[in-house]
Amino acid sequence: MHQQSDPVQASKESRKYRLRWWTLSVLSMGLLVTVVDTIIVNVAIPTLQRELGASSSELQWIIDSYILVLAGLLLTMGSLADRFGRKRGMLIGLIILGLSSVLAAYSTNTGQLIAARTIMGLGAAMIMPPTLSIIVDVFPREERAKAIGIWAGIAAISVPLGLLVGGALLDNFWWGSVFLFSVPIIVLAVIAGVFLIPESRHESPPKIDPAGAVLSISALSLLIFAFINASSRGWLDPLIIGEFAAAIALGAMFIAYELRSSHPMLDIRLFKNPRLASGAGASALGSVAFIGFLFILTQYFQFVRDFTPFETGLGIVPLVLGFFSGTTVAPRLVKGFGTKVVAAGAMTLTASVLVSLSFLEIDTPYWVIGIQLSFLGIGLSNLYVSSTDAMMGAVPAANAGLGSAVNNLTRQAGGAMGVAVLGSLLTSIYARKIAAAVSGLPEGLAKAAQDNLGSAAQVAAGLGGPRGDALREAANAAFIDAMGIALLVAAASSFAGALLLLRFMPARDLP
Repeated sequence: MHQQSDPVQASKESRKYRLRWWTLSVLSMGLLVTVVDTIIVNVAIPTLQRELGASSSELQWIIDSYILVLAGLLLTMGSLADRFGRKRGMLIGLIILGLSSVLAAYSTNTGQLIAARTIMGLGAAMIMPPTLSIIVDVFPREERAKAIGIWAGIAAISVPLGLLVGGALLDNFWWGSVFLFSVPIIVLAVIAGVFLIPESRHESPPKIDPAGAVLSISALSLLIFAFINASSRGWLDPLIIGEFAAAIALGAMFIAYELRSSHPMLDIRLFKNPRLASGAGASALGSVAFIGFLFILTQYFQFVRDFTPFETGLGIVPLVLGFFSGTTVAPRLVKGFGTKVVAAGAMTLTASVLVSLSFLEIDTPYWVIGIQLSFLGIGLSNLYVSSTDAMMGAVPAANAGLGSAVNNLTRQAGGAMGVAVLGSLLTSIYARKIAAAVSGLPEGLAKAAQDNLGSAAQVAAGLGGPRGDALREAANAAFIDAMGIALLVAAASSFAGALLLLRFMPARDLP
């Protein structure tokens, strides 16, 4: 007797195929809000400093709390979605992100905002992995590359969208509006997702690795905590040294545990492949430079150049245009010259542009900055395309989801480190440079002016007259000096990535 096909299952498969492009539109909305919420807060940093009186370390945590949780839980949430249902996981993540976005918008102090951003990161970590795995499930092999290309394009578009929309909202509404931007999109995605996203699970889901998740996020959190605190306590403070040592110890414990585990969250042995290891390292180092640079640039534009938030978003457009132009040619360059040459060249270009940006002055013509930003975008786009190609090409097609997870993880972790490291350098050098100018002020005013440029501007406005003008001029000069050194460190990060690629990435792409 021949076994007949299940008509119910056949009907489900037929419906899944018919709705696949509608499914992609809902997945794209989920991806868009997770990326926008990573970027949009950068343009709001000066506003948050003024409105909430946020210190430099609090500003760093407002950005990093979201990125840190997103990076630390990506793999775990992906595994949970594979086990309990990808549609379910994504919809729950969207609801968490939407509710916590409202909490962020109506926060009354920085502590509440950081807590809300942390919960937002949890929601984002639940959304991002299923967006790609559902695409693989609903699209036939011959259409999959096109669908993933659209998915990647949405992620790229989300960066300028976040900056421009954030700037426009801040010019016309209160600061909380930048966190409410995603809420209507989330509501639409949840309603549409209930009807348009088919449920899917991994046929043999991997076991959950809670210990690995706890160790990894603890190590990264403590490392970032040490970097951010170092700007106020000093790099040689015993507490800071202890935090660095503890972070390294936790990182070593994570690696040792994952190597022994029968179901590791992240198979460390994958990094024996030099193509994947060097691609991941370059991607992380590039993100250190890029996200750290964005954190500094928005402050330069708004505090030093007196740009409005929307003008700041427009000011970053050349970088975005360079990014898009680089993305269009990068695949052809990789095909013609190989991943190693393109990736190393892109990191060298990125480092060179960051060196040139380190010489910015208060009155540098904007057209000069625009040209520099466009070349920076070209370098970064070629880096991300080529490093992604390296990582995805280093894993079997059956493990493409893992390659994508490693790609996202390294970028997010690198971005969190960039804000912590470059932000801490900026703060500590700025405080030292302005010390003489605030020595005659009352202790409270002096401490505020030394913390960040926004506070110094407020103190200067309160003083008024020649004394206030002198403080504002000294603060701007101190910030420019500190920014120059921080951008040289960002350039060093990019150059280190180029050396890493030249030394370890295979000269020929693997078949």
